[in-house]
Amino acid sequence: MRPKKVILLVNDDENELSITKFLLVTHGYRVLEAITGQEAIAIFSTAPMLDLVLTRGTMAPMNGAVLIGRLKRIRPHVPMILLSDAQATPGEVHMADPVLVRKSCSALELLGRIKVMTPRKRGPRKGAKHAAPELSTVST
Repeated sequence: MRPKKVILLVNDDENELSITKFLLVTHGYRVLEAITGQEAIAIFSTAPMLDLVLTRGTMAPMNGAVLIGRLKRIRPHVPMILLSDAQATPGEVHMADPVLVRKSCSALELLGRIKVMTPRKRGPRKGAKHAAPELSTVST
């Protein structure tokens, strides 16, 4: 059995959080949830195997774009999706991998994006050769 992909879901609206969590769990994902940015940072810092972060853009006191910026400094390789209330304005820079507009993004589109962004398997690829660790020589 394949291990479930782990998603950190961040949303300060508890109704939206529970609906999105239900959608993800019923499609085979394991979900860790956070209501605030600080809670998300604590979970992200301690959870070793996260496959994706999904956060709402408008939250208080830390919005989703700021949260993603902080999380990317901790682990830049983890894909992160920002669900925004509006289209990004020209010149606006987000560290999110995609920015999706909540109102126009269907559940199927969101699931499709998540599936594309979490294709990697845990552990080494079958048949992959591992490089031998370098031995440092100490001269005396």
